[in-house]
Amino acid sequence: MQIENYQKAGKIAGEVREMVRSKDWIGKTVYEICEEIESEIQKRGAKCAFPVNTSINEVAAHYTAEPDDPLTIKDNDLIKIDLGAQINGYIADTAVTVCYDAQFDGLVQAAEEALGGAMSMIKSGVKASDIGRKIETTIKQMGFKPIANLSGHSLDQYTIHAGKSIPNIWSVGGFSLSDNSAYACEPFVTTSEGGGFVRNGQIKNIFALNSRKKTKNEEADELLDFIWENFNMLPFALRWITKKYEFKKAKELLDFLVKKKAVQAYPVLIEVNEQRVAQAEHTFIPNENGVTVTTAAP
Repeated sequence: MQIENYQKAGKIAGEVREMVRSKDWIGKTVYEICEEIESEIQKRGAKCAFPVNTSINEVAAHYTAEPDDPLTIKDNDLIKIDLGAQINGYIADTAVTVCYDAQFDGLVQAAEEALGGAMSMIKSGVKASDIGRKIETTIKQMGFKPIANLSGHSLDQYTIHAGKSIPNIWSVGGFSLSDNSAYACEPFVTTSEGGGFVRNGQIKNIFALNSRKKTKNEEADELLDFIWENFNMLPFALRWITKKYEFKKAKELLDFLVKKKAVQAYPVLIEVNEQRVAQAEHTFIPNENGVTVTTAAP
């Protein structure tokens, strides 16, 4: 059943990602993009595993739209759209970089090639460090740099980062892939002028529950219950809370919960030299004969 749920979520996430890839988003706001993609996931019978990320140019990851976010896609923007679907808490995590400016085609291609190369070598028992080596070699051969401090990850029910990392560079040690476990592989690539690392930015607009311990503030505790019932331990956005609470109140209560450490806020991640970043991502389940890429294109 667990594998079945992973596959069902993967099929939906893969379909939606391909819709995202083929669409012209120029002139759209990130709010419109997030809302449209999230509603496509739900229409197909899954829930969102996390808020759709719309990370532009040097922002590598973790930007999602604020309520009515006016940030608009321009024709030379490079936008990483990272989306997740879940069925009964079993997650499919996938991403595509959309760009309409030919000068960045190579960067986008490097992320896709690195991901394809990684998928082609996967089966049970393969070492995560060898996947990292394959990703790094592919990217560098194409004249770009991998982002060293971002990595793929193991997945578990209602848990996106389940403790194990799949690096984007060669690294010593690490673990071997287990049979019938789920993982996400996500090469991040920057230009040769990039530092090859990300730093935390000021903006924090993705959140997740840290603890269900009551705060003694009745309204905040009600919001804690709402978060648990609707999102479990998975990430969420302020946009999702304003469906129930008025914006000002939602923001105030969320800030209070972050201060109390009941909720964690994730900062956006920015390339250290502010160079553009591309990303590609699949969720996969290894077995002894090879791999099931749950988010493969339909």
